[in-house]
Amino acid sequence: MPETLIPDLATPAGWLPVVFLGLMAIAMLAYVVLDGYDLGVGVLLRGEPEADRDRMIAAIGPFWDANETWLVLGVGLLLVAFPVAHGVILGALYAPVALMLAGLILRGVAFEFRVKSAPHHKGRWDFAFFAGSLTAAFAQGVMLGMLVTGFRNGPAEIAFALFIGACLVAGYALLGAGWLVIKTRGDLQLRAVRWARRSLGLTALGIAAVSVATPLVSQRVFDRWFQLPELVLLAPIPLATALLFFVAWRSLSRLPVRLSQGNEYGAWVPFASAVGIFVLAFYGLAYSLFPYLVIDRLTIWDAASAPESLWIILVGALVVMPVILGYSALSYWIFRGKAEALRYG
Repeated sequence: MPETLIPDLATPAGWLPVVFLGLMAIAMLAYVVLDGYDLGVGVLLRGEPEADRDRMIAAIGPFWDANETWLVLGVGLLLVAFPVAHGVILGALYAPVALMLAGLILRGVAFEFRVKSAPHHKGRWDFAFFAGSLTAAFAQGVMLGMLVTGFRNGPAEIAFALFIGACLVAGYALLGAGWLVIKTRGDLQLRAVRWARRSLGLTALGIAAVSVATPLVSQRVFDRWFQLPELVLLAPIPLATALLFFVAWRSLSRLPVRLSQGNEYGAWVPFASAVGIFVLAFYGLAYSLFPYLVIDRLTIWDAASAPESLWIILVGALVVMPVILGYSALSYWIFRGKAEALRYG
């Protein structure tokens, strides 16, 4: 593979694509964490009593729609800042993207109709919300698996993508269960602890699979991680990830006794640990791929729009992102505390 040519980073053509890659990474990481937990709650919804389903929906009700704004922002930045990569990536991911959008639409419709439908139809709309959440989460995992393998379509690569799809569902369930531990009380809170413990193993397997597959797919990535001094400097990332899994497991093992006694101390630890795990996994993947948007095929400079266009887009992005951050922070502040029973009217 020819050596990557990096333009002069002191020029707009050099540094603007890096800035936009950073903005896009922030948007996508925010989406994975924030919409990840509410997708996870949707996945966990199936089979619960109606009163508990209401409380689970109430735990994400003020946030879930705004959380999806980060996906719109991230894909929008990809489209306007890296139009070549947008065509290549979404063209290769056409089927899982269509599946994800169908899932997101289904859960959006179900969320509204569960309130407005006749009482005996409410369970069907709750199932639709579960199905939409599961479909969207699985499709996103498949997309991740295909991205890691460079969009190859062999049997092994397809099987890998499907496996990562299942693992990301577990990862989102871990986030969702951790959120419910914070936002609920009583038996539902205790069940959320059990759901989180069950999700830990498959989440860990998924992160391990991506970590192993990425350097095997690309010699460049292998050299970046396993040559000295990078091997020593990067060792804290997998070690910290393993430590966070241990912290989450230990907390989830101790919480049932505390919660049954009305002691909320440490209830935030599983969710915070899960967020940390996702952040470290995202960072490791970003480090492996940089400066490529399509692994070993298309760099950010190859795919970027003209610097004149990027200047205009940057002004818009620097206005929009603080607004999204501001109203998101405000909504989380206003609706802090335990989720209460749903009331309409």
